[in-house]
Amino acid sequence: MVDVEAFEEVYRSAKMYHYRAKQFLQEGQSFSVVFNVASVALENYLIALCALYGVEPGNHNYTCLMDTVEEIIDISPALNKEIRSLDLLFGICSIENYYHGNPEPADSDHVLGMCNEVQKLFDPARLAEIRGTLKISNQECLSEK
Repeated sequence: MVDVEAFEEVYRSAKMYHYRAKQFLQEGQSFSVVFNVASVALENYLIALCALYGVEPGNHNYTCLMDTVEEIIDISPALNKEIRSLDLLFGICSIENYYHGNPEPADSDHVLGMCNEVQKLFDPARLAEIRGTLKISNQECLSEK
């Protein structure tokens, strides 16, 4: 079952982080700031995709998120591989050997591009369907009062 309010919250966060990353890029902020904010946007987009279909990912690293996302929607192998590669840069895969790589200037553009591609994966019909469910639920609650 889809928790529509939880979905809306994480989807809104994804869009706002994405917007801020683009804004920071236009303002000339350091590429590492743009990269980090865009990475948070990407993570939130992936969490929102999972929430849109009522599926809880096992973890919020990019590998686990992609394991879940590829079970619920079709995603290009190239984009799938690109997103998974972020775990290597962040060094998230190992607690014992944690390593946070230093993003290069091109990495910020690359993550913003991934955000743009993942944003396109949200099916407008599915969004309308779950948002319609929320409206019906809210109307039922009001009529019970």
